[in-house]
Amino acid sequence: MTTQTTRPRARGFAGRLDRFFEISARGSTIAGELRGGLVTFIAMAYIIVLNPIILAGGPDVTGQQLQFNQVSATTSLTAGVMTILFGVIARLPFAFAAGLGINSFVATTLVGSLTWAEAMGLVVINGLIIVVLAATGLRRLVFDAVPMQLKLAITAGIGLFILFIGLVDAGFISSTGRPSPPVGLGAGGEGTIGTVPTVVFVLTLLVTGILVVRNVRGGILIGLIAGTVMAVLIEAIWHLGPATEHPGGWSLSVPTLSGSPFALPDLSLVGDFSLFGSFSRVGLVAATMFVFTLVFANFFDAMGTFTGLAREAGLTDPDGNFPRLRAALIVEGAGAVAGGATSASSNTVFIESGAGIGDGARTGLANLVTGALFLAAMFVAPLASIVPTEVAAAALVVVGAMMVAQLRHIDISEFSVALPVVLTVATMPFSYSIANGIGVGFIAWVVMRTAAGKAREISPLLWVVAAGFLLYFARGWIESLVGA
Repeated sequence: MTTQTTRPRARGFAGRLDRFFEISARGSTIAGELRGGLVTFIAMAYIIVLNPIILAGGPDVTGQQLQFNQVSATTSLTAGVMTILFGVIARLPFAFAAGLGINSFVATTLVGSLTWAEAMGLVVINGLIIVVLAATGLRRLVFDAVPMQLKLAITAGIGLFILFIGLVDAGFISSTGRPSPPVGLGAGGEGTIGTVPTVVFVLTLLVTGILVVRNVRGGILIGLIAGTVMAVLIEAIWHLGPATEHPGGWSLSVPTLSGSPFALPDLSLVGDFSLFGSFSRVGLVAATMFVFTLVFANFFDAMGTFTGLAREAGLTDPDGNFPRLRAALIVEGAGAVAGGATSASSNTVFIESGAGIGDGARTGLANLVTGALFLAAMFVAPLASIVPTEVAAAALVVVGAMMVAQLRHIDISEFSVALPVVLTVATMPFSYSIANGIGVGFIAWVVMRTAAGKAREISPLLWVVAAGFLLYFARGWIESLVGA
């Protein structure tokens, strides 16, 4: 009797969950979504530590400085709320967190002229503009105007970007500090792998790669767990500590279980922003240029990431579009608003979501897992940071390699196609910016295809966007002229 009454209930709930998130329709399972959501969180958890390091690393124009623990708390809060919101509304496995390009721009450029509250006010304005563009359909029109070859190139470029991020985060590739070559193998680019954390990365990468090659279900997650356990044991034996204090130590998170895993979050930064204060401090023209830069970076970073992740998840149609695109674009804009309002910086879809997708995530159910873990991380921040960056980097390299494989679908026999595609793919990792890669690719596409006599095939909107990118790339020169 008990078995007969409980099974239909479980089946009914599972059925409703399946229909809402379209789990079976996308070839996934509830277990696969839960696992994928966990993998995505593990791959992204470093942002809980890295975002505060960036934003709390220096003072604003008045000498005020953000507190590490406050930024860490709002980073987790905003990422958790936006990831869950996106999962429920867009029903896609794309997690959210503070965008690394934008938070660096805020920390290194905006606060040189503004207070933190004023800088975050501009981030909110940027988000509101993006929401309007998405709601009116203009953002979708830009998305549709991009030719398939460039959409595939964006996917591959993001894959190479993810892979490069992983290699750099692991210390496998680093700056030489010289004009040529600018980067090299190992610490300081000296050509040798001389640190234990980087060796842990290499071993984790090999284990994960073998598991993926052998088609082991959950291979990426197993690799991450194995690498973390290995790192914890190594730290317990050798006490390497952080690289900031001990050369050859861990780059961000030290894999140790010492101390209490619990901490109460300080959310006093929520609502601490000034919407229009920047305009009175630096003037209309300068503030407008700041907003222009934020919108362009936010707009095209997200568009490129959406394109790459959706294709990697097998959710795109022949034109490269994916389900609930308009809703996804609106929620992504709301992420910028939420990030500015909490002083966590603009929240956007994270390319590390590809780790969860690579391990089976196909629906928004995975986002519920990732988001819930981010919210829990507000209270267990020490535990959330136990996975060292070097271990998480291995998953990024594996996923990046998967995404770069999309190049096989592009016919580059015509040079007017080959040059824009190669420039798009190469510029993203080399300039450390998805938006830069998209902009260079758009401009090159318009020029090369026109030179090949294919101008009529180019969408008028693509011409407009390419012209906008010319302004974007020349913004420093324009600002200097205005200032003069």
